[in-house]
Amino acid sequence: MLASSTPLSLLFFLLLLPTPSLLANDIVTTDPSVIGVELHGSPLSHLLQDPGSGHLYLGGVDNLYQLTSDLELISHVRTGPYLDSPDCLPPIIPQDCPSATPTHNHNKLLLMEVGQGAEPGNLIICGSLYQGICEKRSLSNISQLIYQTSNPVDTQYVAANDPRVSTVAVVITTENRQEGGGILRLMLVGRGYTSKGPGDIPPITTRRLFPVVPPRRAFSQEEELGKLVVGSYSEYNNHFVKVVPHGDYVYFLFSRRDMWHKKEYRTYASRLCISDRSFYSYVEVPLLCQGGYNLAQGAWLGNHSGKPALFVVMAAGQASTPVATSRSALCVYGMAQLDAMLRRAQELCYTEGGRGSSGHEEAYIEYAVSSKCLKLPKISLSEYTCGGEHTPNPIASAVPLQATPTFTSTTQLTAVTTATEAGHTISFLGDREGYLHKVLVHSDWSGDLYGSVLVDRGSPVSADLLLDESQRHIYVLTNSRLSKVPVSSCERQTDCQSCLTVRDPYCGWCVLEGRCSRKHQCQRHVQPNHWLWSFEPTNQCVTVQSLQPANQSKDEQTQVTLSVAQLPALTEVESLSCVFGRLPPQAAIVVGTSITCQSPAPELLPPMPTGSDHMILPVSLMFGHVIITRGNMTFYDCGAVSRLNQSSQCLACVSSVWRCNWCPLDQLCTHNHTCPNQHIILNQRVRPAVCLTVCLSDSPGPSSCPQVFTLQSSALVPMGLSTSVVLRGRNLDVYTVRTSPVYHYHLFDCLLRLSHCTSLVCSREIIFLARPTLMMAQSYLASVYLRRGERRIDTSPGLRLLLYDCSAGQSDCSQCRAVPEEYGCVWCPGGPSPSCVFNQSCSSTPADTCPPPQIRQVLPVSGPLEGGVLVTIIGSNLGMRYQDVVGGVTVAGVQCLAQPEGYQISTRVVCELQPSGKQREGPVLVTVGTTPPGRSTQIFTYQDPQLLDLVPDKGPVSGGTRLTIRGRQLLTGQPSDLSAFLGPQPCYIVEEVTDTQLVCQTGSSNQTGGVTVRILFGKAERTVPSVTFHYLNDPIITDATPAESFYAGGRVIMVTGRNLDVVQQPIISVWVEPLEIQRVKRKRRLALLTAKQQLVFNSTMTTVRSTGQSETNLWLGTVSEHCSVLSSSQMSCPTPTVTPDVKVKGVWFQLDNGKRFTYYPNPVLFPLNQEGPYRFKPGGVIAVEGQDLTRAMSRQEVMARLGDQECEVKTLDNTHLYCEPPEIQPKSVDDSNELPSLKVVMGNLQVDLGLVQYDSNSLLSPVPLAAQIGLGAGAAVIILSVRKSKQALRDYKKVLLQLETLEINVGDQCRKEFTDLMTEMMDLSSDVGGPGLPLLDYRTYAERVFFPGQQTALLARQLDLPESRRQTVEQGLQQLNNLLNNRLFLTRFIHTLEAQQGFSQRDRGYVASLLTMALHDKLEYFTEVMKSLLQDLVQQYVAKNPKLMLRRTETVVEKMLTNWMSICLYSFLKEVAGEPLYMLYRAIKYQVDKGPVDAVTGKAKRTLNDSHLLREDIDYCTLMVLVKNGVEVQPCPVKVLDTDTITQVKDKILDQVYRGAPFSQRPAADSLDLEWRSGQAGHLTLSDDDVTAVVQGRWKQINTLQHYKVPDGATVALIPRSQSSGGVGVNQVFQTGEKTPMLEGEEEEGLRLWHLVKSSEDPEIPKHRKSSMRERERAKAIPEIYLTRLLSMKGTLQKFVDDVFVAILSTKRPPPIAVRFFFDFLDDMAEKHGIDDPETVHIWKTNSLPLRFWVNILKNPQFVLDVQVTDSIDAVLSVIAQTFIDSCTTSEHKVGRDSPVNKLLYAREIPRYKQLVERYYSDIHSAASGCYQEMNSTLTELSGMNSLVALHELYKYINKYYDQIIMSLEEDSSGQKMQLAYRLQQVAALVENKVTDL
Repeated sequence: MLASSTPLSLLFFLLLLPTPSLLANDIVTTDPSVIGVELHGSPLSHLLQDPGSGHLYLGGVDNLYQLTSDLELISHVRTGPYLDSPDCLPPIIPQDCPSATPTHNHNKLLLMEVGQGAEPGNLIICGSLYQGICEKRSLSNISQLIYQTSNPVDTQYVAANDPRVSTVAVVITTENRQEGGGILRLMLVGRGYTSKGPGDIPPITTRRLFPVVPPRRAFSQEEELGKLVVGSYSEYNNHFVKVVPHGDYVYFLFSRRDMWHKKEYRTYASRLCISDRSFYSYVEVPLLCQGGYNLAQGAWLGNHSGKPALFVVMAAGQASTPVATSRSALCVYGMAQLDAMLRRAQELCYTEGGRGSSGHEEAYIEYAVSSKCLKLPKISLSEYTCGGEHTPNPIASAVPLQATPTFTSTTQLTAVTTATEAGHTISFLGDREGYLHKVLVHSDWSGDLYGSVLVDRGSPVSADLLLDESQRHIYVLTNSRLSKVPVSSCERQTDCQSCLTVRDPYCGWCVLEGRCSRKHQCQRHVQPNHWLWSFEPTNQCVTVQSLQPANQSKDEQTQVTLSVAQLPALTEVESLSCVFGRLPPQAAIVVGTSITCQSPAPELLPPMPTGSDHMILPVSLMFGHVIITRGNMTFYDCGAVSRLNQSSQCLACVSSVWRCNWCPLDQLCTHNHTCPNQHIILNQRVRPAVCLTVCLSDSPGPSSCPQVFTLQSSALVPMGLSTSVVLRGRNLDVYTVRTSPVYHYHLFDCLLRLSHCTSLVCSREIIFLARPTLMMAQSYLASVYLRRGERRIDTSPGLRLLLYDCSAGQSDCSQCRAVPEEYGCVWCPGGPSPSCVFNQSCSSTPADTCPPPQIRQVLPVSGPLEGGVLVTIIGSNLGMRYQDVVGGVTVAGVQCLAQPEGYQISTRVVCELQPSGKQREGPVLVTVGTTPPGRSTQIFTYQDPQLLDLVPDKGPVSGGTRLTIRGRQLLTGQPSDLSAFLGPQPCYIVEEVTDTQLVCQTGSSNQTGGVTVRILFGKAERTVPSVTFHYLNDPIITDATPAESFYAGGRVIMVTGRNLDVVQQPIISVWVEPLEIQRVKRKRRLALLTAKQQLVFNSTMTTVRSTGQSETNLWLGTVSEHCSVLSSSQMSCPTPTVTPDVKVKGVWFQLDNGKRFTYYPNPVLFPLNQEGPYRFKPGGVIAVEGQDLTRAMSRQEVMARLGDQECEVKTLDNTHLYCEPPEIQPKSVDDSNELPSLKVVMGNLQVDLGLVQYDSNSLLSPVPLAAQIGLGAGAAVIILSVRKSKQALRDYKKVLLQLETLEINVGDQCRKEFTDLMTEMMDLSSDVGGPGLPLLDYRTYAERVFFPGQQTALLARQLDLPESRRQTVEQGLQQLNNLLNNRLFLTRFIHTLEAQQGFSQRDRGYVASLLTMALHDKLEYFTEVMKSLLQDLVQQYVAKNPKLMLRRTETVVEKMLTNWMSICLYSFLKEVAGEPLYMLYRAIKYQVDKGPVDAVTGKAKRTLNDSHLLREDIDYCTLMVLVKNGVEVQPCPVKVLDTDTITQVKDKILDQVYRGAPFSQRPAADSLDLEWRSGQAGHLTLSDDDVTAVVQGRWKQINTLQHYKVPDGATVALIPRSQSSGGVGVNQVFQTGEKTPMLEGEEEEGLRLWHLVKSSEDPEIPKHRKSSMRERERAKAIPEIYLTRLLSMKGTLQKFVDDVFVAILSTKRPPPIAVRFFFDFLDDMAEKHGIDDPETVHIWKTNSLPLRFWVNILKNPQFVLDVQVTDSIDAVLSVIAQTFIDSCTTSEHKVGRDSPVNKLLYAREIPRYKQLVERYYSDIHSAASGCYQEMNSTLTELSGMNSLVALHELYKYINKYYDQIIMSLEEDSSGQKMQLAYRLQQVAALVENKVTDL
């Protein structure tokens, strides 16, 4: 909960802002020089350039392009889509290949075959169509086809037929030794494993290109050409990334699962000799890129430091899967090191048996072939460098080649290429977001990212990155775009500094050419200082280090010398020039690093800038028109220096930073050292030697300037009097007989007369008189200066006169006398009014003393008896200083201590009130000196304030409660003296305080409990007597129902929780957002913005009208309503009205966190009659039709009024409302009409449905009306009819009354039962999740789901074979396993079996499960086969009735789908659904066991199934038996019923004793005896049947505890059963955990067993007691009361049923990947076949998941859990499973009087569950598609459990239908090519010595 010291009146919302996914230090640019072309065929996959012509070739989906090097189109060829299927072999004939569809052709290979001599070269193109065949096209025009085969053989299948499976290839040329010499051109191909099509193509094969002489074929894989043989194609599923030739070898780069070691995915490099036709030389080594980067994404063979190296971009894999994450890196592997590692692996495997010097295995034989490392002679490798027939192969190194990442990225890198520039290695890296990154690779393998270019935002860069022949551009291929990107942007940098700053290894500054260029483009780059490399941090541009002189006067011309660093050398005939600003160049003289130039003539210089005394001109050093470097020179103007400083011209001139001198007599500032009139004052920077002849004074600088520097007379000048002012100056004798100086100061002009002296030199003093005019201000500072003629003489800046007026601001005697003496102010009593004047202006005698004090105001006029408050006294003559009033202030006769802080001369005294001891009043007196005291007219009162009580007396610890404190005399002192506290915490006063009431708002507290309420009046404290305020825990909301409302609002939400009554005014608030804002946002921002609310207590943020009408604060985006607190645990809140033009973003209660809540459009109610009033016949009900009536409303919340009376609402469903009006027509409430109108009120929504007129002719309805009456919490519905008779009407009324009573009773009973059940389940909940959840292990789960009802576990069986045959048979079964991995064989096998008449439905399911077991280690392949078969199934049903598809399990593929779902959802069961399912099972078991259960019929008192309801009223009571268990001292108490059979008692005891144990681990009840122990010797063995059993006629009753008269509290024990003891066990336990009661007809010695009821009617009932059918139906109405048991059971279990359904159907957590994957598949199928009926797709999804899997699990929890499901529990689960089925159907759920009771039970819940299902399907549909790679990695993780037994069982079916299967395989042309029939005959020969046609 939130605790805050301030009132909690604000809500804070967290906004999550997306962060850009760029690299940390990226310098990202969008290069304008990038050109690009958009192309069809996304994603474009391959790019190739012909080095001869420069033409570019691009391959993509269905498209092939030929472009010029400038990206202009030359030719374009369409390569697809064409009719094809990966399951069929070409050529494709639609009749032979029903699965063929128009298929896209993905370009898999794009290679160039260079011609020999005059023979032109070819372009090799291989696609994904037709099993990956290849063709050749002309390099000059790709539309010209050179080679293509129309009828390829299986040896010509080259590329992978799956777009997602990689293929790489390289063309090699070698010597043709076998065919008579010449050239042999071959293509080495690496490709991944595909689950469809031919499954036996090796990972690496050799293909023939030239020569092709019949019968040889192009691209064929011939026996003598070599291939990489592997033991298991699917296990060694290499993902090839690159193949490169280098030297005498070809290198393959690929990633795959490490089958030798940890089964993790790794990247490998392998090598083959180019001349090796037999692959003897094959060797591979793992590549390790440190940091967890294990999956290669792209590679390039380049050079590093002059040596070949392999550059690989690697990504980190996602947790043991081949799925790459965004974390990636560049790693570089030297080819020399790679070759060394490969050679070492070969050497160890040839000569050391694969073991290194340490004895560890460092090399081994890979790919599961029958070879091993040997110990051949040491020279074997040098003699057989490329291996031989006797050398082991294929070899793999166990030791990886390691590399440290050169560069890492947080975005997935996808491509790499390299270039060498001026000896430096540069890597270009493409990434998944469309960026090209540039990295400089240093000699130590480290890298520097120096730039990134955005090429194609959001589109991954293809692995084919190409540099053009000039190495100036790089071609970047993305999904649908080819871009030509410059490798550098040197030419865009225009100056040296920007060139060096760009830090591009390609760039450097070419000094004499003045441009940024690549090194070889700069002519003199070999000479020092001519080309400056930008990536060298020490390089600097050519700079001017110094310039002499740096500044000079604009009026002179001099020589300027520049000192330049790093000046490049010139030839003798070359020269430099200087340019000042924009003036013409001047020749420069170069001597070493010094350059000399002449400064410009003064008249050429530009004018000086306004307001400045200098200007700066650039000085450029130029070579021809190229600026080599630039410096700055300053030109100054001395005249401007003095003009800009008028008050101190001399001081400014000689203090200037420029070399300026002052001519005082000429008033001139000059750069010269002489003046026109002799005297000169030199600048302070002039050396003394210069002064010898020209200086006016001894030292140059400011001290020699003539100036006035101070006042000799007083600076105080009173107003209105003539005053003499004496100024002091220095150096004034420079002005001898001159014009008299004139005195000036600010505002006034005065004449100055000289006295005492005829010359200023003699006295240096000037005396003058001034008469200023009167000023209003008390004082004014005026500046003083001298002027000689019209020119001012320098004056010190601080020279001021203070002009003042005594009368300004001194209003009384005390203030006047308080003015400091030097001002000479006195209080002058004479004249018309006394005033404060200058002493010389007072005409009478000044006053020595002042009048008595006067008091005008006292604040406050009351105070507490204890004093402590400050009293402020305002008046006049209250003393001249604070000391005058010390001890002179009394308040109501009590001394008041004056405070120095608040005293103001004469006008204010502040004193602290002292204690009075009692209540008193009186004036305030102030005494100053000996004058009489001043007396206030106000009377001050000492008061005793009292606190009486406070409301409320409790509140939450988070604060915010408004406390009202009542009392007397609360206005004591000033409001600022008042403060309130709750214990130590402040309570903030929020309203104006009155004399009787104070309101404050509580702050937060850090603990709960009572605290004292205190009020401070200054320092006086008062408390509320005998009352404390209680801080209580903050309120917590546990539930709020219902959770829906329609827009009109007004629906009452019942909120439950704790401490709800501590909040004064809780509020329900809805956060809304206008739809306009909503539209511009992304689709799924909602999840981001919910559940992030802050807790708010007693909030005042939202404006809420007192009338209850909600007010919308659009600027806040909230609408709110007040809630009503009903108790500490409950409150009711009406939902606010929301307009339909806003989007509801969230709902919260302002005292807790947000709750999921849904707003729906308003329900629609249709008028009763379109024309005229609705005619109603009394005795019936009014049926109102509508839409969405129950979506956000329940029956109890609806009110209907007919006129002035209520129309009682009886039933409400989604489309109908039934209400029963009064028997007599009510009166109208509308004066304009006599007929009453029917109005329905739903919250704030009121609908007038029209007028109603009673039909007076008849009291009865002509048509029977069904009245649906809701029963109990879950409200089952009973259908009653209104008969055409008054008696029927009276009976109907009576039953209604009874049912209402019944409803109330059931509701109470449900609540009691539920509380009891939850108490029981609390212990269970603590166990579940740990070992307490008895989940079956996967193997047992799979057996039970795959083979339900099997007595012996199939997987536990062994092959029953003689040892002599075992190895042969197992070999045959392994070959059968390989055959099953051929898709064509498998599909033909399944279709052939299904075509056989004797192949039953049970056989289909069995074979499907056997196939599931056999292919369990290849689930990806199993999935593909299943999808293929399902596509065939869809085809069949689309032609018939698509809605019937998957309804039953009639085909092999349907059972395969069941098994597939079961495999994929096991983890979901384990992690999510298992726990609520187990809780439901336990809740059912507990409830069933609480009541009697008939051991024979299985009927129970507590059930949901009316056919299993024990209707008879059985008397029973609960006993507590004490079970002695082994050596434990304390017996275990167990609840049983006295009507329980002995076996039932044993089961209940075992349940309790083995509470946490799985059912399979507890002893069987039949293996134990129950012993009743009474006293020392009384031991009685109890049994279901013994000699004491009661026999009546032919009925024998099973013994119960009641039969043995076992009392409550009896001690019993379970003991092992002796072999001799008989006893009839009524129950039989089956292997699956099911427990079934004895059947009714079971006989024993001619007697029939019964327990609680006899299983069929007694045939002896006399005829006269048999009634008619009608009477029996009426009599059945009495047992309907037993339906309350169903209702009670349903209401008690409701929470557990909801929990299971929500766990299965919730999308809060991502649905299982398999569900998303399969639903996407169904959507694709519907789209493919043009099925746009959403109901059909809904049915498909329902049939494939809920009905196929979940219903099975709900009905059979023993498939998942190790539990026992008895018949009575099974009956309950059947009803719940049926409810689940009803919830998944699309048809409207209508119930009538003939509906089964179990359907009526959940009639109200099913619409809600339907919405849950629809939302589940909708959310999956709108979510991101199930990623194929993610699905495959999930299947890879699940794979395992291959079983020879399953293969052997499958073979039995092959044997049974052997001839038909062989015939089917031979009929298929593709099967003939693959020799499938022959391979099956081989299997038969091995498995059973079957004689075949071999």
